[in-house]
Amino acid sequence: MIRVLLVQKLDDKSFAEGRKITLKEVADCTGIGRATLTRIANKPDYITTTDIIDKLCDYFACEPGDLLQKVMR
Repeated sequence: MIRVLLVQKLDDKSFAEGRKITLKEVADCTGIGRATLTRIANKPDYITTTDIIDKLCDYFACEPGDLLQKVMR
């Protein structure tokens, strides 16, 4: 299973910028629906698209490998 590390990236960015970053702010900046971001953050098995991964990578200034993790079962 591939897991999206959205919560971890949010925490890292919040810490680096010294402020709280909300899913609403990410939604506004990326054009990704807040409901979709909530599902990604709360459901480890949520399936998303490469378009969303691309937008999140742009927002967090990272590579897909920084945002995705292979979970062995």
